[in-house]
Amino acid sequence: MTTSGEDDIVLKLLHTADWHLGRRFRSFGKEQELKLTRARLDVLDQILLMAERFAVDAVLCAGDLFDEPCPPSHWWEEVAARLHKRNWKGRPIFLLPGNHDPFVPESVWAKEHKFRTLLPDWAHVVDRSDFEFAFPGGAVLHAVPCVSKSGAADPTEAIPLRAAGDERIRIGMVHGSTFDVKGCRTNFPIAVDAAVTRGLDYLAIGDTHGFRFVPPERLQPPTVYPGTPEPTAFDEQDPGSVAIVFINRMRRATVKQERVAKWTWEEKSVSTIGELRAVAKRIDLAERVLRLRVEMSVPAPEYDEAERILEDLEGTPAKNGRVGVLDLDRQGLELETSTIDAYCADLPDVLKSTVQRLKAAAENPDQRVIAQRALFHLYRAAKKKAS
Repeated sequence: MTTSGEDDIVLKLLHTADWHLGRRFRSFGKEQELKLTRARLDVLDQILLMAERFAVDAVLCAGDLFDEPCPPSHWWEEVAARLHKRNWKGRPIFLLPGNHDPFVPESVWAKEHKFRTLLPDWAHVVDRSDFEFAFPGGAVLHAVPCVSKSGAADPTEAIPLRAAGDERIRIGMVHGSTFDVKGCRTNFPIAVDAAVTRGLDYLAIGDTHGFRFVPPERLQPPTVYPGTPEPTAFDEQDPGSVAIVFINRMRRATVKQERVAKWTWEEKSVSTIGELRAVAKRIDLAERVLRLRVEMSVPAPEYDEAERILEDLEGTPAKNGRVGVLDLDRQGLELETSTIDAYCADLPDVLKSTVQRLKAAAENPDQRVIAQRALFHLYRAAKKKAS
């Protein structure tokens, strides 16, 4: 980021979106799901601390702050409580309904909803399409809420054009999509040149879960997706950040990406015991949501080592695993049965004959998994006897 000097900055903003409070992660176990769901609220503290660190003049929250329009009370009560803890004066926060949590009569944003009464007076809900807020010094915010879960209209069309002679800093905030997917109707389509045509100096948008400029090559005036502050899926591109926006006297906006997420989501496959050992040696696993796929056939000693590594990564009922959240696919871990006899030489003859029967059974795809597990237990028995 480059600016013409701190004294030249006349407006600083923090832009965030897509908190998706209350989002469920049903593909994970209950304990892991709770970690990920609660993290969506905990990151709010990091966002507010970031606003204080940069001493921003306002915080823009560009939609989908809740995962549904009528979330359970513990979500909106906690949001209100955490805002009150900041005890801010002169730093407004603007809360925009998105397509997941639109401004509908029964929603959390409704004027008669208890959530509205719990918010501090410096928290402003964008509850009309002509919402306008004038900042000290002459800057102005125009924001347009989503009033349904889907729509074909460009929300920026409700933002007034810059009038002749209007030299104010003009900020826009909407929620919607800036790209088309072939064969699908775009939901709340936002024209990529909306910031230019509406005469805005910065357009804050939400919906896409990764940080990016729209279009990527145009930095002035910026149109920015900050992305979700906590990732929600493995395929998201560059999530976990907020945008810090610096606007100078010439109305030029400079944007700095700042990470706030606790969790980093990662997919990894291993096909050798060496690769699995390398995973086990990592020091960053505690804050990883790791989808680990094991695809290898190894002799009994390495299979035994792999079992111990996976137990250490995943944890047991008696101890926490080293990975923060682990999605483990171990179906591809197979015992190499061709060499198993050499490791079972100390077993009694009756068990040696059992080894031979199980080796034959392991050739049958329908019996392979059970046979391999039984052979592994015989290997451990032989290892224990030898020791």
